[in-house]
Amino acid sequence: MATWRRSAVLATLWTLVIVCVTPFDLISNGASNDDDESPLGFGDESGENSMLLDLEAFGMAKEPMEIAHTDSLSDSDQLEVELAALPTNEKQRKSPAEHHCRVLLAIDEGFRSEKDGIVNQLTNQEIGNNGLEKPKERQEKIDVSAVNPKDASVLVKQGNNSEIRTENHIIASPSKLSRGPIIFHDAMIHRLKDQLTKAKASLSLQSTLSDSNFTKELCTQIRDVQRALGDATKDSDLPKNAEDKLKALEESLTKSKQIQDDCPAVVRKLDAKYQPVRNKLRDDKRFASVLTQNVAKSLPREIHCLALRLTAQYYASSSSQQQFPNVEKLEDPKLYHYVLISDNVLAAGVVVKSAVYFANEPENHVFHILTDEIHYAAMSMWFLANPPGEAAIEVRYMEEFSWINSSYSPAMKQLESDSLIDFYFKTRNVLPDGNLKYRNPKYLSMLNHLRFYIPEIFPKLNKVIFLDDDIVVQQDLTGLWSIDLKGMVNGAVETCRDDFHRFSQYLNFSNPLIVKTDVDPQSCGWAFGMNIFDLVEWRKKNITDIYHYWQNLNDNRSLWQLGTLPVGLLAFWKQTMPISKTWHVLGLGYNREISHDDIKQAAVIHFNGNSKPWLETAIPHFRRYWTRFVDYDQVYLRDCKMKSF
Repeated sequence: MATWRRSAVLATLWTLVIVCVTPFDLISNGASNDDDESPLGFGDESGENSMLLDLEAFGMAKEPMEIAHTDSLSDSDQLEVELAALPTNEKQRKSPAEHHCRVLLAIDEGFRSEKDGIVNQLTNQEIGNNGLEKPKERQEKIDVSAVNPKDASVLVKQGNNSEIRTENHIIASPSKLSRGPIIFHDAMIHRLKDQLTKAKASLSLQSTLSDSNFTKELCTQIRDVQRALGDATKDSDLPKNAEDKLKALEESLTKSKQIQDDCPAVVRKLDAKYQPVRNKLRDDKRFASVLTQNVAKSLPREIHCLALRLTAQYYASSSSQQQFPNVEKLEDPKLYHYVLISDNVLAAGVVVKSAVYFANEPENHVFHILTDEIHYAAMSMWFLANPPGEAAIEVRYMEEFSWINSSYSPAMKQLESDSLIDFYFKTRNVLPDGNLKYRNPKYLSMLNHLRFYIPEIFPKLNKVIFLDDDIVVQQDLTGLWSIDLKGMVNGAVETCRDDFHRFSQYLNFSNPLIVKTDVDPQSCGWAFGMNIFDLVEWRKKNITDIYHYWQNLNDNRSLWQLGTLPVGLLAFWKQTMPISKTWHVLGLGYNREISHDDIKQAAVIHFNGNSKPWLETAIPHFRRYWTRFVDYDQVYLRDCKMKSF
């Protein structure tokens, strides 16, 4: 039954074709010498072959240009727009052949839409609807050895990488060659569509339209290829003469290259045409960056709820219930001490839980949590309700260190200044240029600078491991204490790669205050987040005073913008010992390409960047490394309706 109905529809369609074409031939005054009675149309190129001009194919440019395409226009409408954009005197010179081609396009566009509507009603039905089954697409797997030499070339080298390509498409990269069969997606169909796109673009050029014979020839070749392509979705659906028609079209495109006599003028015209698109893209990118920063500096309401519930519970507890055990370990220099500065309760909990989980001797590990007065109760209650096993822990807040004030700390003084408040809160800075990340509230918090006062906060300790709150520990860290820093103060992983993360990217080396020093702009940067601090050497070399010196000089932010890493690079200049990168893998908050092998080998992984693991914007395939240390059945998390993403 289904076969009979399809045959009937196809017979009707061919009747429509003959009816449509016969009067058209009379209108065109016999301009077409084709024996093909089917109307010409560009059809639906499924988005891949929008009206993009391949400049390289016409010998006009060697680098890609930004091209705009409106998917809502049909192919014939798109061509009408291109032709309408020409000057009036150019429109008047259009030949009968060009008019013939354009009318063919318009008729075929309507015909194909009508045909597709009828056929889809019969073929795109699910089982149980008129007894018809919706056809299913399939993919063919073709081994490289079976690829037609006309479709594929030998390996094309690009730097250190190689790829097998067809004329226009990559078949496989070398990393896939060793994995056996390669999925080869219907190269002939892709070639047909690509050449159709080039041919359509060629028709929009005045130099092509000025040659009526060539215009007619190109229209003919487009029609032949379009008919051969039809509704085929795979190479096996194509007629046997498809390759011959493709070759004929390619020959016409070769002639088109020779016709283009003023390529620079065409390039300038296209460049001017698409400049508004570039401008809009730039504005959209900037707006997207603003939104990204807003998300990054916010906390989910569930975490706010958690802090409020913990605070209420803390003050509802008696003073005896607010005390941590093992206080005698807090100042024992023989133990392994960690310093964590945070106002994020859940994040701090993950850091401590993961570190204790992998510790070989947890009873010898001591955690010092530094927060602000607002979050002190919540932070304390969290670790009272979720004690770190045999490890010792304390929670302290910054305001209890009364000696850290604007008289002693340049950072404190600057954070209270009108100029910095203006920098953050004036409306004219809503869309700042180039430094959006520095509008993060963490740079307005003294907590961010508290790391430079660790030796004074813990005067009896000799060595500590400093941890950020967006890290996860994956191995026992006691080996860090045995690393020989060779008399230096800071042990850290270097982050430079090629020209990235050099000192010159953080500091203004055009400023004479930096130029007159021996600081090398090409020195390799390093990361905060997991650092070994030798507090004995720190005190001996007055690192805090050096930090104060540079922070004072940067009162107008002429040496660097904001943050603690630039001033840290200066304060620890020639006092930083590089350690193995396996200790600390960074970038899980922005770099999606980090390999899981590198992550699994790392002692500490760091979610630095905007995509923090507690946000919905976290990189999905990295989030699980963090969430495995969150117990969503914990009573406070459950009460705040916190759940895994």
